Amino acid sequence: MDSRTSETRLRIDHLRDALAANDVHAVLVPSSDPHLSEYLPERWQGREWLSGFTGSVGSLVVTRDHAALFADSRYWAQAEAQLAGSGVQLEKMTSGASTQYMDWIARTLKPGEVLAVDGQVLGLALAKALGAALSRAGIQLRTDLDLVEQAWPGRPGLPKAPVYEHAAPHAVVARADKLARVRAAMASIGASHHLVSTVDDVAWLLNLRGSDVECNPVFIAHLLLDAQGGRLFVAEGKVPADVAARLAADGIQLAPYGEARAALGALPAGAKLLVDPRRVTLGLREAVPAGVEVVEQINPSTLLKSRKTPEEARFIREAMAQDGAAMCEFYAEFEASLARGERWSELDIDTRLSAQRRKRPGFVGLSFATIAGWMANGALPHYRATPESFAWIEGDGLLLIDSGGQYLGGTTDITRVWPIGEVSDRQRRDYTLVLKGTLALSRTRFPRGTPSPMLDSIARAPLWAHGLDYGHGTGHGVGYFLNVHEGPQSISKAVAEPAMAMEPGMVTSIEPGLYRPGLWGVRIENLVMNVAVETPEHNAFGEMLEFETLTLCPIDTRCIDASLLGADEIAWLDSYHATVRERLLPLVDGAARDWLLRRTEPLDA
Repeated sequence: MDSRTSETRLRIDHLRDALAANDVHAVLVPSSDPHLSEYLPERWQGREWLSGFTGSVGSLVVTRDHAALFADSRYWAQAEAQLAGSGVQLEKMTSGASTQYMDWIARTLKPGEVLAVDGQVLGLALAKALGAALSRAGIQLRTDLDLVEQAWPGRPGLPKAPVYEHAAPHAVVARADKLARVRAAMASIGASHHLVSTVDDVAWLLNLRGSDVECNPVFIAHLLLDAQGGRLFVAEGKVPADVAARLAADGIQLAPYGEARAALGALPAGAKLLVDPRRVTLGLREAVPAGVEVVEQINPSTLLKSRKTPEEARFIREAMAQDGAAMCEFYAEFEASLARGERWSELDIDTRLSAQRRKRPGFVGLSFATIAGWMANGALPHYRATPESFAWIEGDGLLLIDSGGQYLGGTTDITRVWPIGEVSDRQRRDYTLVLKGTLALSRTRFPRGTPSPMLDSIARAPLWAHGLDYGHGTGHGVGYFLNVHEGPQSISKAVAEPAMAMEPGMVTSIEPGLYRPGLWGVRIENLVMNVAVETPEHNAFGEMLEFETLTLCPIDTRCIDASLLGADEIAWLDSYHATVRERLLPLVDGAARDWLLRRTEPLDA
């Protein structure tokens, strides 16, 4: 047993001691914090600390005799490696939205036994589903215990990095205007108060940014609005005095982070509170007095921030061009270095690509940890090379690079696959089928208001035709100098909901993939924006939307099996490359310019 797995066993044992001390039979440790964030500050990385599994999504259940980690197919290979010898069993879920662990708990515990989960990190909607599942099995649920806190000596505290303003010209909508739009939505349903807990909503609404979460420019806070003002619950000392003064001018007062529950508990009888059940925790909801009416609807800010304004779209296009120029510089350097016989590792790719991004105007940081996967590592959708485990780029095959940047004027996310040496016919076929999926969805027109999940099968159809598929969604929303993953839209197999309607200004990824475990992976990703398009039948059938492709970087044509592409697909690809060339040539010179010209030659030339 290595030191890592023995440490995991010791931590699980400490957690079991906490179970016994509190007369509890099992504990659920979700990948969550009090703001239901996707990426977590260190304080709330309890699932990772306990199990050793570093994936961003997963749920850990520990009983007095068993420990199980529930993860979807994106993480199976990673989880199997990281859990080996730890005593934690991997339970494979069929999708990221699965609640399979609820069934496992119901089967594993006996009627009358008790499951604990910290209500301060348990989403309200999820709490309802969990409570119903346990009730049917006769299992009791306790949400008043933080057993991770009891088992984790030296647990990290709250992040201390300062908050700063997202200023003009990039913050094109004033804070007062955003607050007015949210209050108008509150008034439309008669709400006197509104609790906002999701950190990207808070940051967007107040035109503030931070660095409490790796790669996401957000900060830990709750916001409680009323008809005239509001209170921002944030750790003391994080907001500079000049920023606090400007917040106060817009009616926003600061309050200690830990007082959010008490403020909810002090709401007057007859108040009407708007909360989003998918974006607020059970612990906060339980603090609301019985005399306060609660309305459960999606946060107005979630809908508003998903629809980028024309001015924001202009800055996003500029950020995409700078990001594309950085990639031209990197890929020119990379290919020239390989041609000289120099050796590269996956870690080198991360370091040197990030260095090129740092040179571009408006760059703030990465939008997520770079995924550079050579051959078999490329078959792991959420792979991340580490100093302890990485591959050298050597021999023949496919290199997958998924990366992105945070710029003052936008957030980028791009995946490309590059041939190294000779590629096989099978690799060429896989690459082309994935490309066909990217092209098919990129060229689609659809009625405004179409639920985003309805578009998912368009990207999968070229793969389905050959009996192939991939285990992740096709597309996620992207923020404006905010989280690289945002809602409400999701091009995936998710059950469609009204809030997922596609509207003008939404920025979404298109990223079909194909993964051969132990061999190679292919994913080709661009970001796109919903834009209105005039049609001959516009008046008769309503407004139609299409995608404007925002990402500017060549798609390598050396991997393409042209016999699998139609003339219309080749024409789209050639047109895209002509746009990439036109937009990026003014931003590069020398070797990067030569590389760009070479990689944007028409496929049918």
